Amino acid sequence: MLKREMPDTLFYECPVCDDETEHQILKGRMGKATIEGTFKCNGCGRVTSETIKIPELIEVPVVFSDGDESEVIKTTIESNDILAIEDEFFLDDGRRVCVTHIDVKEGPTPKKVLATNVRKIWVKQFDLLSVKVSVNDDRTTYSLRVEAEPDDEFVVGTQLSFEDFDCLIHAIKTKHSLVKRGAAEARDITRIYGKLRKKRYDVLEFDDEDDDFDGDDFDFDFEDDDYDE
Repeated sequence: MLKREMPDTLFYECPVCDDETEHQILKGRMGKATIEGTFKCNGCGRVTSETIKIPELIEVPVVFSDGDESEVIKTTIESNDILAIEDEFFLDDGRRVCVTHIDVKEGPTPKKVLATNVRKIWVKQFDLLSVKVSVNDDRTTYSLRVEAEPDDEFVVGTQLSFEDFDCLIHAIKTKHSLVKRGAAEARDITRIYGKLRKKRYDVLEFDDEDDDFDGDDFDFDFEDDDYDE
């Protein structure tokens, strides 16, 4: 069993608030799966001394993939955690990942797995996604990609900019549906469909009179035959 540090606060059921609220730990002693101490509810101010049960920490092997590269590491999860495919969480080193496969200790792999039954977890890097984009110009469809964070939203009717052209988003295919109005988060998108638009460039405007112009800054070469007094 892993040793854990005493937290500053703890969430548990308050009988006065009739809800799970945050409690300050005024003083306490950490046990294997409990905290014995004095707690103050941040909701109602109730102070009580009791023993609170907390989940154990479990260390599990993790196969971490980032593109073509993989490594086997370990991370800690709480014994009462429920894991599922496509769950997102942070490894101990702070990297954000998404669960792609779970190997269990006993029985077939269900949709959700209690942490105590986890043998190994397969995850992939989830800090930055590469979202597929199909852009059509009435004759050809171009396959492109745009980088985005999982929380980034793409909205139908808005414009995406690429190096050579822009595109107007007219539909977004997600894991669950085809979005023709509204928005979708990058984490749910399987492909964006867009209509090609030529890039527009701002035209630079110059004043008719430029007080900073100095003819001495330029050299003018005239041929004798081209200059007639």
